[in-house]
Amino acid sequence: MKTLFANWKMNPQSEPEAVKLARAEDLKNAVIIPPFPFLGPVKKILKQAPLGAQNVFYEEKGAYTGEVSPAMLKKLGVRYVIIGHSERRRLGEDDAMIAKKVSAATAAGLIVILCVGEPAGIYKKGNRATELFIRKQLRFLKNKKNLIVAYEPIWAIGTGKNAHPEDAARVAQLIKSIISVPVLYGGSTNSKNAKSFLEKKEISGLLVGGASLDAKEFLRMIKIAERF
Repeated sequence: MKTLFANWKMNPQSEPEAVKLARAEDLKNAVIIPPFPFLGPVKKILKQAPLGAQNVFYEEKGAYTGEVSPAMLKKLGVRYVIIGHSERRRLGEDDAMIAKKVSAATAAGLIVILCVGEPAGIYKKGNRATELFIRKQLRFLKNKKNLIVAYEPIWAIGTGKNAHPEDAARVAQLIKSIISVPVLYGGSTNSKNAKSFLEKKEISGLLVGGASLDAKEFLRMIKIAERF
């Protein structure tokens, strides 16, 4: 059975809304990833779905205003953490910082969802350019323990566009050839296109953004995932 990772990003806007959404999406082949303020309340009501976080820092403690350590997440019951999402990279995170985060999080026992993917400029240059870009993003990985890679082409995030399933499967296979780990696809997925990605043997699940904020839509995607 393939897994859907519900990345709520900076949504919803209140704890009651977050709890209601989590209760509706609490299924064994889902992972719920709410904003930091709602991790505790959401964890309390989850019975089947593991809890994830959207970011983490690489130090255990100290004078790092606004940061959250792997140990803090573990104590809240977090099992998964997203690192290197394109929206974080756009804010200034580079490969060196991401490498430190991955190392710290996996050492703490968190399962990392490492996001990689090419911008539009690279995509337009063709498959070889995309391959070289992905290889560069993965070059620092030394340990595959507690690691999942999510292929999320940057040009597809929040745009309503998505990669062709054959292209996504090809990149997923490339990632597996570099480091043998499960590979997700992320990028404007919904119930209309989920099957075309989930039916690919190279793809182990989906990192779902906007569609995960609509419980009915997410449940439709879950039912599709249950077929594979």
